[in-house]
Amino acid sequence: MRISGDSLQEGMLTIQGERKREKEEKNKRFHRIERAYGSFVRRFRVPDNVDEASVTAEFKDGMLSVTLPKSKKAESKSVNVNIA
Repeated sequence: MRISGDSLQEGMLTIQGERKREKEEKNKRFHRIERAYGSFVRRFRVPDNVDEASVTAEFKDGMLSVTLPKSKKAESKSVNVNIA
């Protein structure tokens, strides 16, 4: 699998790539090769409190890891609760 690009615009994370897989089986009676190819696009809505400038992604050993850090404004938010 190959990830060809990703982008984050207006709260939507777009990931696109291409899959290529080939499976081969050999036997005394037959020889079979299966191939699967295709491109893909996935879109995810990210929370409003994500710092879009700090988003990172890493593709390693077939695993895509996306880090969506919270913005500083969201981390420092506190709420007072009055108990009657």
